[in-house]
Amino acid sequence: MQPHRARRVIVFASCFIALIAYASGAAGADQYWIPTWAASPQSAVIVLPAALTRPAGNNSGQAARPPLFPPPPTFENQTVRMIVRSSVGGSQARVQLSNTFGAAALHIGAAHIALRDKGSSIVASTDHPLTFSGQTSVVIPAGAEVLSDPVDLRIPPMTYLAISVYVTDKAENPTDHLTGLHTTYISGPGDFTSASSIDAKSTTQSWYWISAVDVLAPEKTGVIVAFGDSITDGATSTPDTDSSWPSQLSLRIAADKSLAGKWAVVNEGISGNQLLENLMGVSALARLDRDVFSLPGVKWMIVLEGINDIGLHGRPGAENPVTAEDLIAAQKQIIERAHLHGIKVMGATLTPYQGATYASDEGEKIREAVNQWILTGGAFDAVVDFDKAVQDPANHLQIRASFNIRDHLHPNDAGYKAMAEAIDLKIFSRASK
Repeated sequence: MQPHRARRVIVFASCFIALIAYASGAAGADQYWIPTWAASPQSAVIVLPAALTRPAGNNSGQAARPPLFPPPPTFENQTVRMIVRSSVGGSQARVQLSNTFGAAALHIGAAHIALRDKGSSIVASTDHPLTFSGQTSVVIPAGAEVLSDPVDLRIPPMTYLAISVYVTDKAENPTDHLTGLHTTYISGPGDFTSASSIDAKSTTQSWYWISAVDVLAPEKTGVIVAFGDSITDGATSTPDTDSSWPSQLSLRIAADKSLAGKWAVVNEGISGNQLLENLMGVSALARLDRDVFSLPGVKWMIVLEGINDIGLHGRPGAENPVTAEDLIAAQKQIIERAHLHGIKVMGATLTPYQGATYASDEGEKIREAVNQWILTGGAFDAVVDFDKAVQDPANHLQIRASFNIRDHLHPNDAGYKAMAEAIDLKIFSRASK
């Protein structure tokens, strides 16, 4: 080969390699992109069955009670600043925005990411504008998602991030995650994505459009997906404290010297979710690809699903009645589909619900049958007995009084901590070797 031709080949090969590196977000051979945080997209329009709705009032002249969930907001020429917490650290970051349930295109005028200081304030020196294919604005078609370009931002583990999104045109019924359990700051008119703090005209505890924050992490770092309903979502835990059981599991892993930095934990719970029916979010079987299999680096998923199926469809005279066999078959499908993607599955027993609004004796029999199969059926790669972790020692059919807030269904912060502590971390120690 002639020298000048050899140089051309070398230059061409170098450019080709550089192009590949750029397309993959400049990830090195020993690093790759994984989610340090994620949340399942939901439709802001919620239609609840009668079994979950509150009474509107009575004949005694009492005022009507407020709706269980407020109507979805409409955004226009406003900035929304949202707070999330990392689970593992990384040297670069990128953000995924979702218009999955949007009825129209979503016009994003600007977006920023920064480390959060306190409240709506950011650490100014860490503020970075996000670009999308090199542009500072992006239009997300209805039903679509977009991924930002990478930014050089060193994110420590267990650190709060502020993600600010400026919406130019009217955005009705935005794709959200209802049970965000963090204060979201909504501005008046204008782009305040780079502002050191937001003068909020209103606040909510939901996230809008954001579905994942990825970090560039060592290739040996794995992802654990917590997959479930409101008890995984963290319903009734204290807002702004990250007290759900997945968040507390992440704290346990970060504090374990043999595991710290090796596992990200992301919460893909949806309050009201069911295995077989659509309610607040599509069914567990329908959202597996979007919320688990599409995430890079997933090695384990922990499944806690079925109590809403039992409560809504295991009652006498229920529409679309469900049996223990139905729920077990659905769990088997999750296991088999996860195994196709090289993901191991930890089965979690369903927690007590005696005294809950939709509890019934028939439903309790189904719950006990499903739990027995989870513990003894041998279908899962590992199991965790959440039922035992939170049950009342004097009455195994109900949550321990010190773990229950008000509804006999959802644990409080201490109850969620007990659930997180019931998970055997040695399982992940073996997997990380």
